Amino acid sequence: MNPDATPTPPDDTQPKKGPSNLRLRAIWGALAAALLISCTFGGPISFGLFFAAVQAVILKEFYRIMRAGGYRPASWAGGVVGVVIFCVISFITGYTVYAGIFHLATGFTIYPPLSLTQPAPVQIGLPQLVELLASVPIWIGGAILLLVVLVVREIVLWPNHGQPFINIGATLTGLLYVSLPMSLLSLIAFGSGHFEPGRVFLLILFIWAADTGAYFAGKNFGKHKLAPSISPGKTWEGWAGGAALTLATGWAAGHFLPDIPLSHRLVAAGVVAVFGPLGDLAESMLKRSAGVKDSGTFLPGHGGLLDRFDAFLLVLPVLALLQALVE
Repeated sequence: MNPDATPTPPDDTQPKKGPSNLRLRAIWGALAAALLISCTFGGPISFGLFFAAVQAVILKEFYRIMRAGGYRPASWAGGVVGVVIFCVISFITGYTVYAGIFHLATGFTIYPPLSLTQPAPVQIGLPQLVELLASVPIWIGGAILLLVVLVVREIVLWPNHGQPFINIGATLTGLLYVSLPMSLLSLIAFGSGHFEPGRVFLLILFIWAADTGAYFAGKNFGKHKLAPSISPGKTWEGWAGGAALTLATGWAAGHFLPDIPLSHRLVAAGVVAVFGPLGDLAESMLKRSAGVKDSGTFLPGHGGLLDRFDAFLLVLPVLALLQALVE
């Protein structure tokens, strides 16, 4: 070492390091949680707009994974239909709430031309429109129309897209796997005839509890793999920890959501504990089959929205079915 040598000054031209991945995750996680909670409790309009957008982004990410796997779904057609499905179901389940907000008449009378017999007036309005939108023939007709549009698309693009009927199947699968389940969140929010954001928040809280309990239990006690070929990091011990914390959260939630009966809270917690991990495994299987690590980059440090809402996609149909059976 030369003592007379002048020390080399630090290179100030080097780019500064950005925030660590853990810090990035914490920042974006906090922002996303704040937006989620504020839109949920901000009223039915902010709730509907927020989750309609979330559903659209998740569906876009699903189609992105399909394209990575070599398929060519009709992303634009699927995206438009997905938003329509969400809006129609939200309108059907919460039409009385929306009618009150926008001061819409829930019914009005049309008098036919005067005649000697004076027939009774015909009542039409929002209830009749809701009944029409909820009817089975309308949904079947819409499904047939969509199928025709997708077939015509493949005919026009043949042979550039290769596997036409697989492309059609990928488009329809996205609607069944993403759009329809996410739309059922409106049934949870408006199921009682009123807007109840506490029920939605409780569901979100259960899923967070399941993820948190599974992470810490799996990290400290995990030995037996749950599904090693799909997700090597998941263990039965982690699942048990997640289920225990979810059920404990369901019991403790009575202190700040006393209007929801204990039996309802525990049943919902049990559904999340069982079907939430299945939703997570289903999404992991989807990504592995397409060779994709994350569903997207929508949330820096967290991946895509599909990575964050995968549990909802199997939990919501079960909860909606149970709610329909109870009512």
